[in-house]
Amino acid sequence: MGGLNIGICGGGIGGFSAAIALRKAGHDVHVFERSPAFNRVGADINLTPNAVFALDQLGVGEYLRKTAARPTFRISRDGVSGEETSRLPMSAAAEEKYGAPQLTIHRADLLKALQGQIPEDRVHPGMAAQSVELKDDGATILFEDGSRQDFDLVVGADGIHSAVRTALWGQDDPQFTGIVSYRAVFPRSKAPATGESDAFTKWWGEVPQKQIVTFPLTLGEEIFVFATTPQQGWTEEGWTLPGDVDELRAEYANFHPDARALLDACDEVTKSALHVREPMEQWSRGRATILGDAAHPMVPFMAQGACMAIEDAVVLSRALEGVGPEGIEAALARYETARKPRTAQVQQNSLANEWLKKGGNADWVYGYDAWSVELA
Repeated sequence: MGGLNIGICGGGIGGFSAAIALRKAGHDVHVFERSPAFNRVGADINLTPNAVFALDQLGVGEYLRKTAARPTFRISRDGVSGEETSRLPMSAAAEEKYGAPQLTIHRADLLKALQGQIPEDRVHPGMAAQSVELKDDGATILFEDGSRQDFDLVVGADGIHSAVRTALWGQDDPQFTGIVSYRAVFPRSKAPATGESDAFTKWWGEVPQKQIVTFPLTLGEEIFVFATTPQQGWTEEGWTLPGDVDELRAEYANFHPDARALLDACDEVTKSALHVREPMEQWSRGRATILGDAAHPMVPFMAQGACMAIEDAVVLSRALEGVGPEGIEAALARYETARKPRTAQVQQNSLANEWLKKGGNADWVYGYDAWSVELA
């Protein structure tokens, strides 16, 4: 391939989305992932219409629909009284309005679809980036095994603890929000008969950080539960850390019986602390930049973390289309100018956690088209 020689640190959703989009823009891309293998870890990914529309243009939408569920509605209910406070039609209604439905899918299935678009010789598992060195004519990735590789451009898609971000801007540890999350999956057959199992439902607690979210997975055959609550003194991160089901149920003992019945169906649960950073003033230095959680980690209350990474990937590829080495820094400036206001707004709204609690317009989130948004 012609175009730029680009190295991406991080073989997650943002990294692989960027690799596909940049290859479509005519560049040669290598993806380096810390993990030695792409295992089936994690659980849910909630892809709202803005992300599904972007993924459709990346060529993976048909594959995703083979295993994903399509929530029928996005419903808000008061966690204690059970009162319904908002209902937004999704599925076919969202597809008609936004050009794509909402899809809820296992994270591993999404990664498999994305990785399948990249040639095997351009994907390098077991290669952990330690740092990045900037040069006048490019950037060099330094790996933990002592090796190094030169590129015209380096992209950090390596998560909230990004080595690329640290290399560009120095150490800046993310802040614990004081909120912990619980995740669980159970068979649909165990779902209580009183609920709408095909819908995305959010049960809002008396404080903004306390909630239960449920939605279908795996063509509706499973139900995913995501619950958050304020809790100090427990700050461990990770998708697979074991939690205590009895602790989970006790945290929501005052919730409506329908909500508690969902927790009663959970046999096991994972637990993780939620961390964030303030919006950054700059994402790029020289011929290196960052995207996704490396640039704007956010709490998951709007279900936009992965969606923002996908949007970043598309806009970055558009900014770099037709660009040679001498135009990289100007292209990165266009990318930042297009993306920073939106991601900052989503970060801040996610942390406030009031969005669609009692109705409202979802168009500014779901109707965003990363493929046509204006670039300065």
